[in-house]
Amino acid sequence: MRRSKGVKSIETRHYEEREAFFAGLARLSRRSFLKLAGISAGIAFGKGLVTPQSFQLVEVAGAAEPGASEKPRFTFAYISDTHLYEDKLNDRFVRAILKAVDDVNNLDPQPDFVLMGGDLAQLGQKPELDLGAQILKSVKAPIHMMVGEHDWFLDMGEHWKSLFGAEQYSFDHKGVHFVTIMSVQEKDFWTARGMTPMERMKTVAGLDNGVQSRFEVGEAGREWLKNDLDKVDKKTPLVVFSHSPLYKYYRNWNFWTEDADEVQAILRPFEHVTVIHGHTHQMLSNQIGNIQFHGMLSTAWPWPYAPEGLPKLTIQQNRADPFDQFDGCGDGSIDVAESGLVNALYNLWDRNPVTIRASYLASGGTKDAPPRTKLASY
Repeated sequence: MRRSKGVKSIETRHYEEREAFFAGLARLSRRSFLKLAGISAGIAFGKGLVTPQSFQLVEVAGAAEPGASEKPRFTFAYISDTHLYEDKLNDRFVRAILKAVDDVNNLDPQPDFVLMGGDLAQLGQKPELDLGAQILKSVKAPIHMMVGEHDWFLDMGEHWKSLFGAEQYSFDHKGVHFVTIMSVQEKDFWTARGMTPMERMKTVAGLDNGVQSRFEVGEAGREWLKNDLDKVDKKTPLVVFSHSPLYKYYRNWNFWTEDADEVQAILRPFEHVTVIHGHTHQMLSNQIGNIQFHGMLSTAWPWPYAPEGLPKLTIQQNRADPFDQFDGCGDGSIDVAESGLVNALYNLWDRNPVTIRASYLASGGTKDAPPRTKLASY
């Protein structure tokens, strides 16, 4: 069933109402804002501002591989790459994260937890991070946080950590071991150039400059990962949360993780490994050896696909409509199957949802392939 395309016409018809609504939002106190975030779905739908979303699986017939038709042992959802400014500067991204919060709060049954996939803020400033933390308190399910480069490089993560805790951690859930790693370290390019913290932040926020180094987990991060996984049986399903892709995807745009090969070597001894990453703002599917990779959607904007290095198993999105704020954006849910592999549902807000099954990746794209777009990709 195709999702309604009524959002644009509704926004046009109620432009003045919407602008007045969010102008009032900017003047709310913290307590009032929390209350509003919790009931935003009812208010927005009543005013015709937001179409309520639901996650709809696309059923694909085909021979079963592990993870294809198994009953999931549990499901988690994600919201990623929200890139919040202060609401007085830009309420567009505030509207988008509230839309995502409504999505996951309306899931029935509720997910076991929600992953916030990094880049909560745009420039890592205290008001941006505080606003994000405030909004996320209205999520019903428990939240696991991951840091992105936009959250980190203004004060090197000081305020993010004061709000959310350690940037690297692990936990076990229903027989699966989860690891969240900090994968957006960079070698110091700022001290010798005498950069201010904001100059450093804005440099790292750019994808295509030659000043900064590439992202990496780093020697200390890899050592932490080794020590954590030494305590885990190699038959235990492993899911890794990483903001940057743990593979090398177009170095010029900083979609590249410099020490990805070394990190993959640490993960290789495990039977079933899945990496869920953010940063790229697009549907991405990859398999390298025993490791399956899924990119997360952004709520803020879609990035174009890079001109080279795109993983061949990726089901590409078609070009985004520049006049539709939500096109190419969304959130998602992940079904963790009994095998420990995952099926990833991309909840594209203004398009049909797409499910990328573990069996599709494991078969090299020969089984359970999702429908491919007939339009030009971006």
